[in-house]
Amino acid sequence: MTHDLILRNVRVVRPGVDDAPLGDIAVDGGRVTAVGPDLGTDAREVVDGHGQLAFPGVVDAHQHWGIYNPLDEDTATESRACAQGGVTTSLTYMRTGQYYLNTGGPYAEFFPRVLEASEGRSYVDYAFHLAPMQAGHIDEIPALVDEHGVTSFKIFMFYGSHGLHGRSNDQNDFLMIPEGERYDIAHFEFVMRGIQRAREARPDIADAISLSLHCETAEIMTAYTKIVEQEGRLSGLEAYSASRPPHSEGLAVTIASYLAHETGLPTINLLHLSSGKALEAAMLMAQTFPHVDFRREVTVGHLLADIHTADGVGGKVNPPLRPREDVEALWRHVLAGDVSWVVSDHACCKEATKFGDDHEDVFAAKSGFGGTEYLLPGLVGEGLKRGLPLSRIAELTSTAPAQRFGLGATKGDLAPGFDADIALVDPDRSWVVDPADSESTQEYTPFRGLEIGSTVTRTILRGRTVFADGKVVGEPTGQFLRRPTAS
Repeated sequence: MTHDLILRNVRVVRPGVDDAPLGDIAVDGGRVTAVGPDLGTDAREVVDGHGQLAFPGVVDAHQHWGIYNPLDEDTATESRACAQGGVTTSLTYMRTGQYYLNTGGPYAEFFPRVLEASEGRSYVDYAFHLAPMQAGHIDEIPALVDEHGVTSFKIFMFYGSHGLHGRSNDQNDFLMIPEGERYDIAHFEFVMRGIQRAREARPDIADAISLSLHCETAEIMTAYTKIVEQEGRLSGLEAYSASRPPHSEGLAVTIASYLAHETGLPTINLLHLSSGKALEAAMLMAQTFPHVDFRREVTVGHLLADIHTADGVGGKVNPPLRPREDVEALWRHVLAGDVSWVVSDHACCKEATKFGDDHEDVFAAKSGFGGTEYLLPGLVGEGLKRGLPLSRIAELTSTAPAQRFGLGATKGDLAPGFDADIALVDPDRSWVVDPADSESTQEYTPFRGLEIGSTVTRTILRGRTVFADGKVVGEPTGQFLRRPTAS
């Protein structure tokens, strides 16, 4: 049999498999058809992996295309950054309101515009999480599931009375919700009930329907922002972390968890937990409500950078980068198996937008930064130094998010029948981050000067190379993924 592709001489990393044996991967029709030693060279294309690690393509489950730049532009450029970092599937958050498409209204009108803006422009496969921002959106959840294959939803717990970048007294205009509605805890409850009704209506796919929450408490952050600014002792990222203290995360996690218990919604994802206190609260809630299937997310930024090592105000993000003791606490939880997956929270924010006229005022800067291109190499490099097994890295970056978000039939493993999404990694080639080398259109990075301990050398999407020899290659062939995908 003549295969479409044979990837030879690679150490195949698979979830749940302790070793990474040297072998070959055969690909036909965009799917893996065989994995094993000595598969020969009878193929239209043969690639020698030179003994490097072959990971399942990364499923970066937390990105933000189109938040600071037009969606059609971000889809093209930021998907290139994905390919550069071994990411073959992007799950990107989208909502109505200011930013993104800068419009309100029903998703029946909004989401087709999202699909049109992104179609045919991505170098990797992609899907969208959607946020029910107003009461009418809750009623649309079944249609979003059935008609568009959108099975994951989001709540931003602080948006009702605290701004994206800091304090705000004008959140209803920011959210573009109808007069008389509130984006508050009661709305969060009703969103949960709506999602649970959708799960009950579709028991065949209920496990793929979930709710993610950004867990910070508006009232705590508003009060502490005022304290930090009035005292004036702190500046930069240290001030921003203090203005959004870790117990704000812990309290929000607790509220979200009790609401999940109250509404009977078991599929809860706690996003970008940034501190020891946030993880402590999340683990306590898992013990308190064992019937809720909590998943706990951490970003590569919170694992690789702290308030002192990040490159200035460009490291402003929500929740904030934290002191080194929180970074070490996150790593302890990663190594203990408490973290479900690791993501980038990639949000390309160009320099003029990020900083405005003052590069030093952290409270005036916009929140968020890119980093999908550093996710896999950063986690491999730092993880191996700390004793994180290769199979666990595959689970954290690919298998676990694929399974949770309805992609487990086609993504997340290097086994026959799965999409041939492959990231080749040289674990012995380190490099120093320079934003000029990134495919993202962001001109800076808080990771500037950081030594990354491994290198992605090739990225393959459904059997086709999209990144090799330091360059993105070919035309964009990424597909919108209706979920759950079928094998």
